[in-house]
Amino acid sequence: MIDGVIAIVGRPNVGKSSLFNRIMGERLSIVHEEAGVTRDRLYGKTTWLTKDLRFIDTGGIQIEGQAFADEIGMQVEIAIDEADVIIFVVSAMEGITKDDHHIARLLRETDKPVIVAVNKVDDVQFKSDIYEFYALGYDEPQAVSSLHGIGIGDLLDDIIRKLPEEGITLYNDELKFCIIGRPNVGKSSLVNSMLNQDRVIVSDIEGTTRDAVDTPFRFNGRDYVVIDTAGIRKRGKVYEDVEKYSVLRAMSAIERSDVVLFVLDGEKGIRAQDKHVVGFAHEAGKPIIVVYNKWDTVDKEETAMEDVKKKIEAEFVYLPYAPIAFVSALTKKRVHTLLPMIEDAYLNSQRRISTSVLNEVIQDAVRMTPPPSHAGKRMKVLYASQVAVAPPTFVIFVSDPDLFHFSYKRYLENCLRRAFDFTGTPIRILVRKR
Repeated sequence: MIDGVIAIVGRPNVGKSSLFNRIMGERLSIVHEEAGVTRDRLYGKTTWLTKDLRFIDTGGIQIEGQAFADEIGMQVEIAIDEADVIIFVVSAMEGITKDDHHIARLLRETDKPVIVAVNKVDDVQFKSDIYEFYALGYDEPQAVSSLHGIGIGDLLDDIIRKLPEEGITLYNDELKFCIIGRPNVGKSSLVNSMLNQDRVIVSDIEGTTRDAVDTPFRFNGRDYVVIDTAGIRKRGKVYEDVEKYSVLRAMSAIERSDVVLFVLDGEKGIRAQDKHVVGFAHEAGKPIIVVYNKWDTVDKEETAMEDVKKKIEAEFVYLPYAPIAFVSALTKKRVHTLLPMIEDAYLNSQRRISTSVLNEVIQDAVRMTPPPSHAGKRMKVLYASQVAVAPPTFVIFVSDPDLFHFSYKRYLENCLRRAFDFTGTPIRILVRKR
């Protein structure tokens, strides 16, 4: 789980991307002398004082005269909406500008903790220059140098202090599932159909849902929470990067969920962006159910269900474990099958296998197909143990991990799936030397 989301905002060319890179410890963002180069948000995760933090790098804000100013402003607005704490970056070399005052007023309206980071304090002689930034109306500014790494630890300490209070438990034993996918694939309609009542706004306009909407409900004695991820609100001439935005929105929802419903559009088919969105859920080890929506609009004579299944399996080769549901949120056809599938996927992700039974399956698999030899050497599979659930994670101890080929790992995974029901959930196999 993420303990906090931090947005880095400020006008162009004050060093936001450099600060982001310094915190991340690698060059994840474009750094360029030309103002306004960073037009797309980038995000990264890091840990400080045992807290897992996600940082969002943004393009600059400028009142007028800046290319793509609307786009950059929109991206900052979205990042601010996502953030628990905001780092407002200014430049010690340039002092306070008109744009800085504008951004300060904008941030005061968010009612969120703001830290003023005075960047480019590359020498102690500039340390006294930070005091003029009290005029922006915030607490003590933090002097930093993205170039030399000065003050970064103090800045991160300040972020930790300003994170929301812990100990607030929103949900207890509810099964939480989120609905992800490209804008306008029918996510909100699917929520409404599952709840059988209008709890969220449904519209044909892409991006109606502004924020993620959590809706607790009860079905057959079981408590659930459905998390509907937001689409994109388009305002004026905004060239939003749909792909990065959808992934960013989906990340928070996925991290809070026990199961992920990945919605595809039966009318428009599979797009490249779909793979990016669901890829994060797969990497996070979450159970996944593929929901092929708008099945009522598909020409059944031309597109048989089995043909579509084969196409989905070919496009998403890393999701062989994910069951596929063909539904229509509009007509509610087969929507009733989703909650039982969600329950099954969740239970499978929590499945524990006893060590003795697990080793019987692994040793049978090794006898059937021994590990391949490499350079005259053959690896020995010694024993296995399950070390975690959600996702089920197994450690296999071998004589020489360097001889463990990925294809043999895939073979053992298939053997485990044949022996135990892991439908809907990824499983992880780790290899260790005895």
